[in-house]
Amino acid sequence: MASVLRKNALISLLLIALMLVIVAGLEAESIGDAGSDLLREILRDEAVERINQLAKISDADGYLERTFLSLASRKAAEPIIKWMQDAGLRTWVDQMGNIHGRIESVNRTEETLLIGSHYDTVVDAGRFDGSLGIISAISALKVLKISGKLLKLKRPVEIIAFSDEEGVRFQSTFLGSAAIAGQLPASVLKTSDKNGVTIQDVLKANSFEGTDGSLLQVKYDPESVWGYVEVHIEQGPVLESLGYPLGIVKGIAGQTRLKVKVTGSQGHAGTVPMLMRQDSLTAAAELIVNLESLCKYPDRVFTCNEQCGCYSKESFSGLVNFTVDVRAMDDEAREIVVSEFSRQIYQICDNRMVNCTIERKHNAEAVHCDSELSRQLKQAAHSTMKMLGKNIREVPILMSGAGHDAMAMSHLTKVGMVFVRCRGGISHSPDEYVMDDDVWAAGLVLLNFLDQQVIDDHMSS
Repeated sequence: MASVLRKNALISLLLIALMLVIVAGLEAESIGDAGSDLLREILRDEAVERINQLAKISDADGYLERTFLSLASRKAAEPIIKWMQDAGLRTWVDQMGNIHGRIESVNRTEETLLIGSHYDTVVDAGRFDGSLGIISAISALKVLKISGKLLKLKRPVEIIAFSDEEGVRFQSTFLGSAAIAGQLPASVLKTSDKNGVTIQDVLKANSFEGTDGSLLQVKYDPESVWGYVEVHIEQGPVLESLGYPLGIVKGIAGQTRLKVKVTGSQGHAGTVPMLMRQDSLTAAAELIVNLESLCKYPDRVFTCNEQCGCYSKESFSGLVNFTVDVRAMDDEAREIVVSEFSRQIYQICDNRMVNCTIERKHNAEAVHCDSELSRQLKQAAHSTMKMLGKNIREVPILMSGAGHDAMAMSHLTKVGMVFVRCRGGISHSPDEYVMDDDVWAAGLVLLNFLDQQVIDDHMSS
């Protein structure tokens, strides 16, 4: 009798141990197994291959250029659609050329999670700007498809590859995402490129309607959307300096762009006395240095692109044009800087006996990422770091000085962003580079976020 009891107890212990192993395996599956060859193959190796494949599709020979609904843009849409379908998504292209890939949940009335980035580029672009966010999202959903978890979604998930974020061709950024957010006025259809071709012309040439009504068709109902998430390269050096592959974005800086024209009187450098000179170049130089001193806080970014005319080595300048770009997370602080700088412009120009004009070319308010969505992305990033063997206490929190589709999408729904480390902070350049393992981290953070926030593990498949 005692031997039978011992045997039964041993069997019970073995069963308990087996159950613990199964539970541990399920937990590992719920966040993805960082050591899995399959995960590495899809989220890193295949993702890098696809990014490289997109980088070969260009309107130019010898460098990457893909603008709004260009021939290369249409060619790039083909593999993106194919990859979305490979991940189990239903695909379509809307009336602004945005590519959509969607998977429904059991409850189709639930609000949709949108994940996206852009597939257009600047001139002489890098491979990762925009493409990384699209490919990482597709890869994460492909992993969920293979694991059977696409059948356990609590809400629909939709990936959007936006047709135009950079605004290179028509000098109008966020054409794709602004249309979806309902922020694109019908008048934009009449905007023309340098060859006189309008957005409406381009749309119709690509078999889109290009009408006011078709633009309204692109717009999403805010009540149908749960939130928007975007993964993007940092385009700055902070993450690399900290040694972290990922960071969470707290917000996107507001921006004011001014064009300043300083007009003096050109004169001979040897014959006009210093106190009588009306030198627009030295006036502009003083203005630029003064502005730099105003922008001494890290959340404000100042850049100047100087263009001088009427200048030779034996004369001083009669005309200087330069642009000012002031960015800050605090819109009120940004306006204070712009106002104070404008006051200094007139004062300095008056003191130096030159004339000046100030033209406000662009103004955009700051966008603050949703705190709860950011917390969830931070949790996913922390899980990702642990899976990659990186022992960290806190995931870095960063500000974005560059604009992103999330700015337009913030008018539609709450937004959250994840930054991915890029070498040297270089972007908009062929030297733009993201390590393969950081591409892997980008895919893993989305996979973890989806698993933690969108997958219902209690739902039967």
